[in-house]
Amino acid sequence: MSVLFTPLTIKDVTFRNRIGLSPMCQYSATDGVMNDWHRVHLGARAAGGVGLVIAEATAVRADGRITPGCLGLWNDEQMEAAASVNRFVAEMGAVPGIQIGHAGRKASAARPWDGGAHLKDDEGGWPIVGPSDTAFDPDGTRLWKTPAQMSVADISEMQGLFVAAAKRALAAGYKLLEIHGAHGYLLHSFFTPLVNTRDDQYGGELRNRARMMLETVDAVRAVWPENLPLAVRLSVSDWTEGGLTIEDNIQMAKWLKERGVDIVDCSGGGATPAARASIGERTADQVILGGQLRAEAGIATMAVGTITQAKHAEALIADGTADMVLLARGMMRDPYWAMHAATELGADVKAHLPVQYGFYMG
Repeated sequence: MSVLFTPLTIKDVTFRNRIGLSPMCQYSATDGVMNDWHRVHLGARAAGGVGLVIAEATAVRADGRITPGCLGLWNDEQMEAAASVNRFVAEMGAVPGIQIGHAGRKASAARPWDGGAHLKDDEGGWPIVGPSDTAFDPDGTRLWKTPAQMSVADISEMQGLFVAAAKRALAAGYKLLEIHGAHGYLLHSFFTPLVNTRDDQYGGELRNRARMMLETVDAVRAVWPENLPLAVRLSVSDWTEGGLTIEDNIQMAKWLKERGVDIVDCSGGGATPAARASIGERTADQVILGGQLRAEAGIATMAVGTITQAKHAEALIADGTADMVLLARGMMRDPYWAMHAATELGADVKAHLPVQYGFYMG
């Protein structure tokens, strides 16, 4: 029997299998609102048999978008558009999830196919914020804006925006909420010493640098129902000297578990240009480090990075490396990856597909 295709229950939510669509930015929204592209992108993978569909990084405020095309959840129009997509995802048998966050000093960028550099304010960009006032790549050849260092009052306001987005996520029908604490975006940038050079209660030693993340999680946990799973995405390593190590992230995971976080999404890198996780060896390493975090922190995890083959995914669940696997590019290449994996592994294909497909494929 395939363990990849066994159900997983967290709180009151049961995932039909251990496969999830990783949150992948599509840069295709208008004013943060989902449209037909998102309906097809997310809905097709739900129909293809995954257990979990996580919508892409969704900003808690307009200035928290990575690009002008990114999703938002700071108003009711965005919430209502997401609710329509979620109803379809759920009808297809998958659990709808969302990743909320703020891009911090990496916000106000052009879409990647338009170069990805920061946009000037008079070219459709906006002012950016961060824990400190250092640009993402101050020595680079492209324009990188200098963020405004957030005050303690700014931090408190930002945490309130995460709470408001969590409430809208619940109203929109999401059953799993993920807080984005990775890839050099705002919460990760507070945690990593590569970015955070503050000398107040939000800077300095590890516990102080963790404060922004932990307080935000506490605030969100207070409004997100206890019977629904709460996740956090971490960069399990900064991949560069002087950055966060797996040991730092194991400690963070322990603190998160104490605060009611149910599962950690184990990604990597992104804090600085030198700390980007490459596609290949290091993203494979992050799967292994995620397994270490799971074992030492005693918390459920989702593995992501270079997972393309059904037997590899099966092995990660079977040997206890992770509780779920998330696929990104693999799902872009094949929306029906889960269906094909079920066939390869000898699982009951029909049980993991909507009736419109399962009747014929089973």
